[in-house]
Amino acid sequence: MSSELKTLVIVAFLCLIVWNLGAGLYYMMVDKGRTNRTVKSLSWRIGLSVGLILLVVAGIATGVIQPHGVGR
Repeated sequence: MSSELKTLVIVAFLCLIVWNLGAGLYYMMVDKGRTNRTVKSLSWRIGLSVGLILLVVAGIATGVIQPHGVGR
């Protein structure tokens, strides 16, 4: 897998996470607690965050992503 593709996947995950966070804020302000769109949006954000963490851990474990230490 190319370095650009790995970066693109991670950035896409981060963009979706921020999008869902903003959607949750918007729904919270507009719906005033009458619907469950805020909960759904924030649940998606949590799921995407966990998915991104698992994806990075799996990438490190398989050697696809090479971590670098700070101060090596």
